[in-house]
Amino acid sequence: MARVPAAVTVPATALARRCRTLGDRVRRVRRTPRVRPMAQELVQQPSPYTRALGLMAVVLLGAWLGLLVVGNVRAPVGPMNTTMTLRPSVTGGTKINVSPLGALVLDSHVAPVRLDVNVDQLDPARAQALVDHPERLSGLQDEVAHDVEHGTLDLAVRSCVAVVSGATALGLAVYRRPRRALAAGGLALTLLAASGATAFATWNPDSVLEPKFSGLLSSAPSLVGNARSIVSEFDVYQKELARLVTNVTKLYDVTSTLPTYEPDPSTIRVLHVSDIHLNPASWKIIASLVEQYDINVIVDSGDTMDHGTAAENGFLDPIADLGAPYVWVRGNHDSRLTQRYLEHMKNAHVLDDGRALTVAGLRFAGIGDPQFTPDRSVAPGGGAAEELAGARLASSLRDQRAAGTPVDIAIAHEPSAARLTDGEVPLVLAGHLHHEQTEVMKYGTRLRVEGSTGGSGLRAIEGTYPDPIEASVLYVDRDTRRLQAWDEIKLGGLGLTTAEVSRHLPKENHPGAPQSSPPTPPTSLAPPGLSSSPSGGTP
Repeated sequence: MARVPAAVTVPATALARRCRTLGDRVRRVRRTPRVRPMAQELVQQPSPYTRALGLMAVVLLGAWLGLLVVGNVRAPVGPMNTTMTLRPSVTGGTKINVSPLGALVLDSHVAPVRLDVNVDQLDPARAQALVDHPERLSGLQDEVAHDVEHGTLDLAVRSCVAVVSGATALGLAVYRRPRRALAAGGLALTLLAASGATAFATWNPDSVLEPKFSGLLSSAPSLVGNARSIVSEFDVYQKELARLVTNVTKLYDVTSTLPTYEPDPSTIRVLHVSDIHLNPASWKIIASLVEQYDINVIVDSGDTMDHGTAAENGFLDPIADLGAPYVWVRGNHDSRLTQRYLEHMKNAHVLDDGRALTVAGLRFAGIGDPQFTPDRSVAPGGGAAEELAGARLASSLRDQRAAGTPVDIAIAHEPSAARLTDGEVPLVLAGHLHHEQTEVMKYGTRLRVEGSTGGSGLRAIEGTYPDPIEASVLYVDRDTRRLQAWDEIKLGGLGLTTAEVSRHLPKENHPGAPQSSPPTPPTSLAPPGLSSSPSGGTP
């Protein structure tokens, strides 16, 4: 047998060793995990801000769903069965829905949650007992307060459970990680606790003094009591709240109408209207308010017309039959021709050049707008003209006070002119801006600017939404001639059917507030608040 040479055997052995080494390396590479490129990792992993925003969205949505599903409490309040619910809100407050009468809104607190109280139904036994035994009204206030407190505590506990459960459940469904889900629930509880603390810190128990009614409730001012009882007899006002429950009980029980208004004989009721702008519907609204509130005197701060032509004069004829004296000043859309027509009309009292007269127990003084701009233009020097008119009115007010016949209410169409009366009169009324506002000026005079009682007339169709029809009822004490309270009345504009009444009180008239002294005029004879800024546009 031939022998294999040694030179051939050595290379074969080395080749075998190399193959085994290569195989080991391949197996190690297969067992080693793959490392992703850094760029790919950055693309797939969201930023911390994105994760935080996602978690916050899950928390808010889950908490809202939890409140929506299980976050309500059924609680008896006096003779009524109610449902209390917390709802997310930008402004906070409390809304009481009394179906089918409407709603009552209170600015009770400022927090991102609102308390909704729905009056579901009246308990027949409790309601009948209240009607049959009126003496139980003496303890109704305490009973209602206890019921509300008990219901609110139950609602707080249930709301905590609802927001935690909702946020946790949604977090588990989205993240599929128990730790993330628990974090969402904890954050929801923290947010609810912070909202509750904010509501507690901003709680305003006097918000019941300035309620805002809507629906059928807005047509029954007697439900909120008269101005004098609210200011000087808070105990009586509490009984008025109890009477509200009784009246609603009777309304449900016998399906009768709302109680009629019973005016306070110690209060003079002034209806302030402005900027009617040839809207014929305004006369029906004014007549209805005069009858409903038993108005003593109507004050119109101008712009009753649109172009002041003789053809428009017939529009003013209903003034003679409104049922209350009509005090009027000229606006920038009212001509001298309009003014002369009203001067000869029965029931109308025209004020101009600072003229003063007494109507319905109140002393009025007013001045017409010095500008006539029916085409909505601004005359050169218009601002200076308004200031001169305001200075002339202020001078007349000083003369009246020196003569021993001080003026109670001053009237000017333009607010810039009305501001010149600061310190000379307790209250000055104006219009022109087509929206309501109230301001206590530097020397103590209160400026009340009325909105458009005509809903801006034909201009209602110029904007995206029609302007509302606005008017105010001012309650003036017959003895002191000072403003006690006022109701802002707002009706939906063209094509709308909403109605809203808001009760407001001067700060000095809140129970327990110190009484303010009459406005102190400036020592200088120059009219206060003189401004060189020109007037703005002319609505």
